[in-house]
Amino acid sequence: MPTTPTPPLTLQHMILPEQGICTEMELYVHLHGASGVNLGDGTIWLGGGGVACFDTYFNLLSIGKWHGAAPFSSLSLEVQAQGRFELRVYHAIPGRSWELLACALHELPEQGRLSLDLSHFAVNATAGVIFFELRAIWDTVLRGARFVTDDPPLRQPRLGICITTFRREAEVARTAGRLDTFIAGSEFAGQMHAFVVDNGGTAELGDLAHVDRVANRNLGGAGGFARGMAEAEAWGFDHCLFMDDDAAFHMESIHRTLAFLSRAQDPRTAVAGAMISNTHKWAMWEAGATFDQHCRPQQGGRDLRRRDEVLEMEFQTSAPADPNFYGGFWFFAFPVAAVRARPFPFFVRGDDVSFSLANSFRSVTLNGVVSFQDDFTEKESVTTHYLDLRSHMVHHLAVERLGQGAWATAMIPLRFLARSLARFHYETAAAELLAWRDVMQGPEFFAANADMSVRRLTLGAIASAEVWGPRSGAQLEPRRPRLRGRVAAALLWITMNGHLLPLPRLWAGKAVLPGGARADLAAVRGCRRISYHRPGEDKAYTVRRSDARFLALIWQIGLTLLAFLHGHAALRRRYLVAYPAMTSAEFWQQSFPPLAEAGQAAPAPRATRATGQGTLAPASGRTEGRGSENISQIQQDDDRDRDADSPGQNTLHAMSPVAPRSGPRRGANAGDAAEVPRRSRAAH
Repeated sequence: MPTTPTPPLTLQHMILPEQGICTEMELYVHLHGASGVNLGDGTIWLGGGGVACFDTYFNLLSIGKWHGAAPFSSLSLEVQAQGRFELRVYHAIPGRSWELLACALHELPEQGRLSLDLSHFAVNATAGVIFFELRAIWDTVLRGARFVTDDPPLRQPRLGICITTFRREAEVARTAGRLDTFIAGSEFAGQMHAFVVDNGGTAELGDLAHVDRVANRNLGGAGGFARGMAEAEAWGFDHCLFMDDDAAFHMESIHRTLAFLSRAQDPRTAVAGAMISNTHKWAMWEAGATFDQHCRPQQGGRDLRRRDEVLEMEFQTSAPADPNFYGGFWFFAFPVAAVRARPFPFFVRGDDVSFSLANSFRSVTLNGVVSFQDDFTEKESVTTHYLDLRSHMVHHLAVERLGQGAWATAMIPLRFLARSLARFHYETAAAELLAWRDVMQGPEFFAANADMSVRRLTLGAIASAEVWGPRSGAQLEPRRPRLRGRVAAALLWITMNGHLLPLPRLWAGKAVLPGGARADLAAVRGCRRISYHRPGEDKAYTVRRSDARFLALIWQIGLTLLAFLHGHAALRRRYLVAYPAMTSAEFWQQSFPPLAEAGQAAPAPRATRATGQGTLAPASGRTEGRGSENISQIQQDDDRDRDADSPGQNTLHAMSPVAPRSGPRRGANAGDAAEVPRRSRAAH
C-alpha cells in the first residue's frame, strides 16, 4: 500500500507590520528605490530598480539555531511574486565572508510560486543566518515567502496554550479571538488548543472552537499557569506555552515555535520569546535573561532597525544558553515531560525565573518570536518591589546551585532598600522590609499565602504617597542642586542622597522626571524633592526627603539584618527541603477548584479525541453540555472565588511542606518565623 508523502514543513513565513502589534517597517523589510507596502493584503510593490531586502529581525532565518536543533538535508525558499526581478539569497556567517547561495533573474508574467533549493548552504557553514533580497527589473509584486524543508519532523508536538487573566476582560477576549482564528487556519491546527485560566471570574470569551475558559481562584500568575499546565496535561498535550492575557505578538510566533519544536532532537528543548517595550518598539528589551542575585536581561537595547545589530544578536544567542537562563512567562513554550518543578507559589513576579532555574530545559530564542509589553519601570509600584525582593531571595535560598553565604544573600535586600531610600521612596522601602521578613518566616509562609489576600491588604495600606495621582497634586518645578564636586558626591553616597546633612533647603535640588526614569539614581542625586510624571497622561506623584522616616527604617533594617545573618543556614535548609513539595502537582491540586465545581466532567488524564471540527477535546467530552445550567453553575463558583479573594478570607488549603516545629520559642532569627513589623508604615 503506497504511503502518503509527508508535506513540506514551513519553518517560517514572511511577515509584515501589523497594526496593534508593531508598525516599525525596518524590523520587517528594508526598502530602497521605487517601492511600497500594502499592509491591507500583505503585498510589497517594487518599481524598476526597487529593492526589498529581508535581512531583518522578523524575516531572516537564523539557520545556526535551526541546524543546531537538527541538521537539514533539505532547505528551500519559496516566493510568491509577479513581474521580472533578480532574487538573491545570502548566507551571513559569523567571523568570515558571506556566501551568495543563489542569484538569478526570474520572470513571472502571472502570479506564481518560485522555489529555490538552498540545501547546499551547509557546504560553507552551518552557523549564521540566511536572508533574501528581491531587486525589481520591471514592476514586481511580492505577495509572500517562506522557508521550507522536506525533512520529516522528528515529532508532532501537541501544544496547550495557557493564558492567565484577572479581570482584564477586553484584553483577554481580544487575545482569545486572535488565537481562535489563527489556530483554525494553521497547518498545526490539530496539534493546538488554548486555555484561558480565569482568576477573576469575569472573562467572557464567547463560543470559540479552539479556546476554553477555565475557572480558577485568584492564585496569581503562578497558580494560574500551574492550573493551565494541569489542564493541558489532562487533555493530553505534551508541550505548554505560557503567555500573557494581553499578549501583543504576531501569531507567526506560535507557528515558528511549533515548527522548531517539531524538529528539535533534544526533547528538553524550550522556546523563550523575547520582549520589546511598547515605548520603543524598535529596541530589544531582552532576548531572554539570566539570574544571579538580580535579573540580567540579554541583548537589551539592540536597535533592531539595523542589520548589523540584528546579526550580532543572532550570532551571540546561537551559543548554548547560560545555566541560569530563564524565559519570561509572556511567551515560554516547553515540554511537559522535562518539568520537575512547577511554578513556586510567588503569586506573581519571579515564578518564571524559578521555573526555568529548577527545570533543565534547553532554552532557545528565535528571531521574530517576541511579545510587545509595557516595560517594567512603567509597572513599578510598592507591591511589585515587595514581590520582586522576596522572589530574588527565595531563588538563592531554594535553588541548590544558587546557594551563597549569609552576607551575599543579605546584600540582595540591602541593595533594594538602599535604592529606595536614596529615592526617598520610604513606603517602597517599608514594603521591601516586609518582604524580607516574610521570606524569613520560611517556605510555610508562601504555602499559607498563595493567594496573597492578606498581604495585598497590607501593601495597599502602606502605599499612599507613592501612587499615581492627578498632575495638579504634584510639584513639578525643578531646581538644580548646589552641592557639587567629589567631596559632595562622597557625602551623598554615604548618606544615601543627603540624609542627615544639615540645611537641605540651601543646597538640595528638586528633580522632575518621567516615570520611566525611576531607576535613575544619578538624576536625583543631591535633591530633597523628586516628582515623577507620565508623559502625555494626567498622572504624577511627589516624594520628599525625611530624616525621621529614614532613621526609623535604618533601625528596623539593622535588626532584621542581624536576625537574618544569625539564622541563614537553618532558613536555607528549610527552603531546600520544602521546595520540591511546594512545586509539585499535588501541592497545586489542593488549591484548584475541582472540575465538577464548574459543572464539567473531569477529563481522563492524557486522553484526547478529535471533534467534528478537527479540534482537540478531552475524551470525557469537556466541550459538550455547555447549556445555561452549566453557565449558571460557573457563575456561582466565580462569585465564591471573588469572596475568597476578599482580605482575611484565605480559603486555600495549601499543603504544608514541612511539619511545624515544636518547643519553646527562641529569639527571632532567620530560621524562625519572624513577626510582621509592627510599624509596616515606618516611613510615617
